[in-house]
Amino acid sequence: MLIKEITVSEALPIRQKAMWPDKDLDFVRVPGDEDAYHLGLFTDRKLVSVVSVFQKEGGAQFRKFATLPEYQGKGFGSKLLVYMIGYVQKKKISKIWCNARVAKVDFYSGFGLTTTKQTFQKSGMDYVVMEKNLI
Repeated sequence: MLIKEITVSEALPIRQKAMWPDKDLDFVRVPGDEDAYHLGLFTDRKLVSVVSVFQKEGGAQFRKFATLPEYQGKGFGSKLLVYMIGYVQKKKISKIWCNARVAKVDFYSGFGLTTTKQTFQKSGMDYVVMEKNLI
């Protein structure tokens, strides 16, 4: 297993296959992708999990955290999330947050993220903002 910085071009197909397989590649692009940090987890030289980190005022938001369906439930996403938290801490970023699908709140809670009162719906999915102070 290897985790390293990747390009947005490498991240996009994983996002699309894992999150929105019925949409085209442009659907999984987000504003700021070109300026974000993108991390990827490789197993047997294959990219299977990605996350993108967007520095903003007050911290960093991680978005588009995705693992290929056939690799889900095997701990790859957990390893990438732990790596990403350490990566952000090394950059002296004091807080991270994400827009979590409500169904994934328990997963993120296991890594110390807490829910806020901010909720919203997008593309028929319910989300809640979760955050973690790093300093």
